Amino acid sequence: MSWRGILTLVLLVAAAISGWSVWTHRPSRNAATTADARSDYLLHDFELVVLDKQGQEAFTLHAPQLERHPGDKTMSLATPVFTIPPAPGSKSGTWEVRSKTGWVSAEGNELRLRGDVVATNAAGGDSVKLATQELNVFPDTKRATSAGDVTITQPGSILRGHGMNALLDSKRIQLKSNVKGRYVPSGG
Repeated sequence: MSWRGILTLVLLVAAAISGWSVWTHRPSRNAATTADARSDYLLHDFELVVLDKQGQEAFTLHAPQLERHPGDKTMSLATPVFTIPPAPGSKSGTWEVRSKTGWVSAEGNELRLRGDVVATNAAGGDSVKLATQELNVFPDTKRATSAGDVTITQPGSILRGHGMNALLDSKRIQLKSNVKGRYVPSGG
């Protein structure tokens, strides 16, 4: 074999090895997706009214920042303030819910609030205040749940417990365990 044949064969082998190396060390599609996983959009200092399937107001949201995630269409929030109106015909009044962070499902039917969560309702003279570190709110069904410690403050009483189910329209709140109550006389 001539030196040109040997050189051609060596260059052909080197090209095959280079091609194989480039193919096996290419970035995966998952890495490309992660790099492109930035927000669809960001909102700053905004108010958003979300409607339910019947066209009624499910909740209103005020926050300094909202970030929508393109993959699952959920939204992350910084220091949100939600107002959740009562169902038509209910006398419970509007709930105002504040927290450090928030998350809204793609359909807008679940809110996850974390960090110093406070929910208040002052309708009908029977003010109620819920305080917890985590609260899940379901605006369509006017329900709220918590798996953590909850403090409920009402005129004349303070209740503390672990875990909670609440029907927001009727202000019916059930603490699941470790319930402790304290009578607080009205000042007057």
